[in-house]
Amino acid sequence: MSIVMTDFAKRRLFPKDQRINAIVGETVEGFEQYLNNNPPEQIRAGYAPFCKLYVYRNWTQTRCLTVKITPENQSLLRSAYEARSKDELPVLVRWFEGIDSPRAEYLIVILYSREQLLRESTTIEADWGVVGCLANATADEIPMAPITMMRNALGVEEGGSGVTLDRQAYQRSVEYWSTHANWRAAK
Repeated sequence: MSIVMTDFAKRRLFPKDQRINAIVGETVEGFEQYLNNNPPEQIRAGYAPFCKLYVYRNWTQTRCLTVKITPENQSLLRSAYEARSKDELPVLVRWFEGIDSPRAEYLIVILYSREQLLRESTTIEADWGVVGCLANATADEIPMAPITMMRNALGVEEGGSGVTLDRQAYQRSVEYWSTHANWRAAK
């Protein structure tokens, strides 16, 4: 089985601005090579048949993606309307600024099949393409954000995957994201 980085994942995980809440201490090529040469600790089913999650011990300096919201840090929450690409509609997102999260113990790599990526107008020369990576303190999956679930349900035309919204998964996501937020380095 072969794995490549999609352009979407390259932009989000290895941004040109070298922000510290991306993959740190590894190159795109090195990341891809590691995935192809090292078996994951666990392989899990993703949210749809075309999605797999590969769980690795973190071999990079990447930090945890999320921070728990507390009375002490909630004043550091920021929000804005943003799109992940020029083709997507902007949606409301929130994040912390001015917080450093601990180094992640696990990287949970999100893979889509070649067939699904082709359906989403992305051609790859491998069996699987990386579309994201969750950096976490545990091997547990961070729930997909509610807005991502909604975008997926809108279909590939709006930057989603075309997977119908699962109400129970959505409620679990809301529970998690009501008490956690992503973080970014201060600009």
